[in-house]
Amino acid sequence: MTIDGICDHTVIIPDEEIHQHYADLLSNADAVLYGRITYQLMQYWQNLVKNPSGEKSMDDFAMVMDKIPKIVFSRTLKNTEWESAKLANRDLEDEALELRQSRPASGGSGSKDIFVGSRSLIIQLMELNLIDEYQLCVHPVIAGSGLPLFENINDRTIFKLIKTKTFSGGAITLYYEPTNKKTTNC
Repeated sequence: MTIDGICDHTVIIPDEEIHQHYADLLSNADAVLYGRITYQLMQYWQNLVKNPSGEKSMDDFAMVMDKIPKIVFSRTLKNTEWESAKLANRDLEDEALELRQSRPASGGSGSKDIFVGSRSLIIQLMELNLIDEYQLCVHPVIAGSGLPLFENINDRTIFKLIKTKTFSGGAITLYYEPTNKKTTNC
C-alpha cells in the first residue's frame, strides 16, 4: 500500500529486495486466498513462469507464485486455469475456519501461514475476527486516489506492533497483531 493507505500495485515500485522478501514469505506458506480480481491480476506471474523476464528476482517470485496453493473466491469464474489454484467451494468464513483448524497449532512443527492477498477478503476476514497478524508493506509513495485498504470498517480496532522490516528502497513492513479490542463508531 502507499503512505496514504491506497492499495494499487501500479503506483508502487517493487524492487529485487521486495520480490525476494515475498518469495521467501510465500515459499513457507500453506496457501494464499484471493478474490477474483486480484487472482486475475496475479495470473501475470503464471505467464512469467512460461516466459521468464530475465530479471532473477521477478522470475524467482513467479516460480513461488506458480507453486503456492491458491484458493479463489468468485461468483463468476468457472475454473482457475492455473494448476495450483482452485475455486473455493465454501463461503469465506467456512473456508478460513477449515484452513485454520487443519493446521498444526501455531508455532508447532509443520505450522505454516495462510495469507490473504485481496483487499476485499482482508476487510471481510477482519470483520469476522479471523486475522491473526497483519503485515502492511507501506511504500514511500502517495497515490492521491484509489481504493483504501481499510474501507467501510464500522468498528475501531486496536493493534499491537510486534515488529518492523525496513527495505533499502524505503518501503517498510509493519507487523501488527489485533488486540481484539473493538469499539463501535457512532
